[in-house]
Amino acid sequence: ASSRNKGAVNSRNWGAASFRNAGAACLGICTLQDAGEGVHRSWFNPAEYKQLYEAARQNAKEPKNKHFRWEAEQLHDFVLFMGNTGLRPDEAEQLQHRDVTIVVDPDSRERILEIEVRGKRGIGWCKSMPGAVKPYERLRDRLKPVRGNGKSENGELPAPTDLLFPGNYLEMFSNLLDAQHLKLDRDGKPRTAYSLRHTYICLRLMERADVYAIARNCRTSVEMIEKFYAAHIKTTLDASVINARKPRRANRDRKGKRAAEPPLYHGNEAPQPRRDTRTGVQTNRLPVRSARLAGRS
Repeated sequence: ASSRNKGAVNSRNWGAASFRNAGAACLGICTLQDAGEGVHRSWFNPAEYKQLYEAARQNAKEPKNKHFRWEAEQLHDFVLFMGNTGLRPDEAEQLQHRDVTIVVDPDSRERILEIEVRGKRGIGWCKSMPGAVKPYERLRDRLKPVRGNGKSENGELPAPTDLLFPGNYLEMFSNLLDAQHLKLDRDGKPRTAYSLRHTYICLRLMERADVYAIARNCRTSVEMIEKFYAAHIKTTLDASVINARKPRRANRDRKGKRAAEPPLYHGNEAPQPRRDTRTGVQTNRLPVRSARLAGRS
């Protein structure tokens, strides 16, 4: 029985090793080695994010196929909306216009979006960056094309129950990344629509926003942010704390205290003024007899 168990264990270990070495690479599955502390999510740094939304803007102005101009304009606003809200792609897919409200932030006095989110974590709330307001206004005011069925080609305004992002832009988004050579990050990890959420979190960390506030706004945990995002953001390291030094002591303290000097007088206290018996003058000098005795002692 023991030999049979050992054989089963060896077979299982051999199969697991074979899967890690060959199968995982073919299937694109993360191995245990990839799940360490240093793993980070693929995101766009500030320069790459600017390159992406400028390319999306140019694509909206001059689409390769004019028949898909509306989709190209939607994609441009999708990139800006996601980068300024941090929503998950599945949350954005379920978002309706009635879930979004433009409000004035009482602290910054800037317009932001209050979004009622439905998705992976149930129902939650998100407050956007000011940069999400303009893209949403374009989404709200853009005529939705109605093709076929004898309806007007000019389109109609979206209703409150309509989705913000109807249709599927993933293929167009992937083509845009390929055209801008942004499909892979420097570690060879593919970027997807989820990378826009990761970009939002990383940019907030670079601006030294509170990690707990980011976690609540993104409906995730502080542990997840510190593990997958904060580890590779240099501004999360406080150089003033890292490079702190103990204050230097003064030279006297460094050399040590000097030995106590002997008292100026023989006794513990200075002699009180006295009258010289020979001259009758007030003096502090010790009597001659006392000074001789002091010298002998």
